[in-house]
Amino acid sequence: MKKTLLFLVTLFLIVLTACSQENNETTKNNEETQTEPKTEEEVTLKVASLIPPMTEILELVKPKLKEEGINLEMVVLSDNVQPNTALAAKEVDANFFQHVPYMEEFNKNNDAELVPVKPIYFANYGVYSKEFSSMDELPEGSVVAIANDSSNIDRSLALLAQHEVITLKEKTGSFYTQADIIENPKNYKFEEVDLLMLARMYDDADAVVMTPAYAAPLGLTPKSDALLTEGIDNEFAITLIARKDNADSEPIQKLAEAMTSPEIREFLEENYNETAIPAF
Repeated sequence: MKKTLLFLVTLFLIVLTACSQENNETTKNNEETQTEPKTEEEVTLKVASLIPPMTEILELVKPKLKEEGINLEMVVLSDNVQPNTALAAKEVDANFFQHVPYMEEFNKNNDAELVPVKPIYFANYGVYSKEFSSMDELPEGSVVAIANDSSNIDRSLALLAQHEVITLKEKTGSFYTQADIIENPKNYKFEEVDLLMLARMYDDADAVVMTPAYAAPLGLTPKSDALLTEGIDNEFAITLIARKDNADSEPIQKLAEAMTSPEIREFLEENYNETAIPAF
């Protein structure tokens, strides 16, 4: 009788332990199921920029990216150095304000690894003058203001050479400089100033070479006011830029896709005509 009772008690304890373990496992599984996220976490993408139409394009793609789970945060900076230093320091994820030669110059001078993601539009470079209506009217010895960074010195001189205002020797380095001018029939004096000072030079110089972004606040457009224009046969498209470590990431690629959509093309063609020519 005692053996039978002992057997039943032992059996009861075994069953009770098994049930307890099963309940604990079920509870654990339920807790894990309840803590699983129901949706993917939203990603924030910080993009540095400067002025319209760059900033306008970024604003236009925000809703599309929101649908993709990407919160686009635009960081508007005040000069043409900060966007690259911020990107290199990983303070932002991308920037949108420059052409590739300018980026390459920054990489060289700062040992950085910025890379182009997608060209967006050509900012049609032009020569503008407050006093004269054609290049032929510019008198001998006129002062022509150009941007002072290497890539835009190159671009300005190449534009003038394209229209046979000056002649340049064959390029041997990365960029043209004034030392490469071999013919300057009217002895123009090229004054190199900070990119952001070009618009102010419109009042002081005889002519200024600048992009539509800096001409627009003066009420000037390439089509109506420029003495000479660059067109699209060049390597200076305004480009979405990222870092080597994140350029292929899904959020950056989705941003590039949104910025080269038919909607952005239509926006540029309707609002900026030949001042911002789509590069895609």
